[in-house]
Amino acid sequence: MVRILSIANQKGGVGKTTTSVNLSASLAAYKQRVLLVDIDPQGNATMGSGVNKAECELSVYNVLTEKNAIEDVIVTAEKGKYHLLPSNGDLVAAEVELMQEIGRESRLRHALKRVAANYDYIIIDCPPSLNMLTVNALVASDGVLIPMQCEYYALEGLSALNNTIRQIAKLINPRLRIEGILRTMYDPRSSLTNAVSAQLRKYFGDRVYRVSIPRNVRLAEAPSHGMPALVYDRNSKGSVAYLALASEMLKQEKAEQAKTQEASGS
Repeated sequence: MVRILSIANQKGGVGKTTTSVNLSASLAAYKQRVLLVDIDPQGNATMGSGVNKAECELSVYNVLTEKNAIEDVIVTAEKGKYHLLPSNGDLVAAEVELMQEIGRESRLRHALKRVAANYDYIIIDCPPSLNMLTVNALVASDGVLIPMQCEYYALEGLSALNNTIRQIAKLINPRLRIEGILRTMYDPRSSLTNAVSAQLRKYFGDRVYRVSIPRNVRLAEAPSHGMPALVYDRNSKGSVAYLALASEMLKQEKAEQAKTQEASGS
């Protein structure tokens, strides 16, 4: 059964795209079939996957506006060993074109249903805003992975995103929930980092991943080479952290499946 996860946070610069690309590559390294969906007009996840957005004749724009079938738009990110639904600047026009369309918030969900059986995980890289593109991602998802820095302004943004998730779950997508909160650019030597981390654990409990992502030069360098950090430098602290995150997620998924089977058998 496929898991569809949005990587979302309306605050920019928290590591959404870094997480999307490197988590996709890490899950693929664990032999999972992965589709990365870039739904940000900046196309950074596309470029970071080694695909030149300027050379993409078709993109997620064509899928959302139903000009082309999703099967015709998906490409292979050779270096990361996952599939990619690319994005570029054309996506800016999608919001305008969708404004008058009925069911506009469900376009991505309907498209992903066509290919869902081909994957174990579908990861959606969202733009840093709560716009129609992000809503499409949330409506299509089972869960939301929220990357965030451990600073107090980030807590305010988390509250707004949590409210949005609740509203979408109530009105459109009842299965949507916070999958997990990922602490990024983590510095355990900082008292502020530790204080915010403690608050996160107090309110969200085990939904805060045990794994955190440290500040790491290799993570920052890898996108300029058009590859996940796992390919650029497998032994870097950043690569090791994302592999550990993928492992933690897979273990959680296995435990949840075991609970479901136990409950259905009792």
